[in-house]
Amino acid sequence: MTTSTPRAAYIQLGLNIVLFGLSWPMVKIGLQGGSPLWFAAARATLSATVAFALLAVLGRVRRPPRADWPIILSVGVLQLACFFAFSNLGMQSLPAGRSSVLAYTASLWVVPLSLLVGERVGWRAFLGVLLGVAGIVVLADPPRFDWHDTRVIWGHIWLLLAGFAWAIAIVHIRHHRWRTAPLDALPWQMSVAAVLLWIVAPLLEPAGHLDVHSSALWIGLIYIGAFAGPIATWAAVSVNRALPPVVGAMAMLGVPLLSIASSIVLVNEPITWPLAIGTALVIAGIAVVILDRSRG
Repeated sequence: MTTSTPRAAYIQLGLNIVLFGLSWPMVKIGLQGGSPLWFAAARATLSATVAFALLAVLGRVRRPPRADWPIILSVGVLQLACFFAFSNLGMQSLPAGRSSVLAYTASLWVVPLSLLVGERVGWRAFLGVLLGVAGIVVLADPPRFDWHDTRVIWGHIWLLLAGFAWAIAIVHIRHHRWRTAPLDALPWQMSVAAVLLWIVAPLLEPAGHLDVHSSALWIGLIYIGAFAGPIATWAAVSVNRALPPVVGAMAMLGVPLLSIASSIVLVNEPITWPLAIGTALVIAGIAVVILDRSRG
């Protein structure tokens, strides 16, 4: 399941962008039939099941070595469980396109976290963070922001927390020496996320639900759980092995752009000047950070 030619890698990179870009409006649709934490738990469960089935067909299901369990737990808890939960909570009150941009700020938060673990960070990376933060402010649209609407305020906070949780996992991944192939670790990481979310969902959302009679629930759940989760992750793993990291990272900036475009079509999200300008600033900031990190 690894790519063997650059051409195949670029095809997989395009597949990755499309699947992840479409996932934001599809989650928005799915949330019409389920509460955020319950939907996140169902999504992780379906992705874990599909990933295990895929590896079983390939004859690659094996328990990871003890040395890899810290990173499996880290990714499962932070990059998957927390990201799924926080982004769903945020998307309850914010449009899907704007949500994707706010959650995609993970690369910005990696910069201060890198300093905490003793990594060298160039001045361009800090410039990128400033550009990104400016974009976040523009996205919030302060002149028209309703400071009395706590749901909208928390929507922004939840999505930024989703990006921050992802950033912590990114820093951990950088400093971990893998013994297990990333694709082989995927079902275990998804299983960690699923178990945690099924514990948390009934506690924090006792009135939560999954409406099994809702077509919206199944459209969102099947797409994000069975396709965008395991297939896009396989594509990302293959791309990372075949192409220079900076190429994949820069290309993935197309994800929030596609999520905005697809949200216009699928969930009738309006395009506003704050959304356009804020997105441009955030993406420019992330691009500067990526280029600075690639120099190191």
